[in-house]
Amino acid sequence: MIRNISYNNDRIKEEIDSLVGSSFSFKERWRMKSIGTPSMQITSCSPEIHELLEKDNNRPVCNAELRPKGIILRFRSRLETYGLIIPYYRLSFYQNGTEWSFHGEGRFIKTMPLQSGKGLQRFKQNLLNLKGSAEQRIEDL
Repeated sequence: MIRNISYNNDRIKEEIDSLVGSSFSFKERWRMKSIGTPSMQITSCSPEIHELLEKDNNRPVCNAELRPKGIILRFRSRLETYGLIIPYYRLSFYQNGTEWSFHGEGRFIKTMPLQSGKGLQRFKQNLLNLKGSAEQRIEDL
């Protein structure tokens, strides 16, 4: 789902938290070492996201945040911040060379990290671990 997350709206916050969980605690962030990415250039995206991005004259960039039950991809359009919220059980993640592709709920964002390093590799490993453990929990049901 795509939501405008520019403002502190309790209803939207509860909706996001129920879908992907609340933010990791400081202790969990420290242990995981990387729950977010630096800016990544958006190379292509689904039409609904493209309509939002074409309203802005700046370079289309986004960043990702891991949550216990999903991921939030944040991007800006004009002065608003939007989030593509995808639970792990609906997330498909692909890496083709340096391009990362996030798919879920009929929407996608393909990105090219603007920086490289251990932080991105830790993020990718944490993403795969969390996604794998979420799939394992679903299979156990």
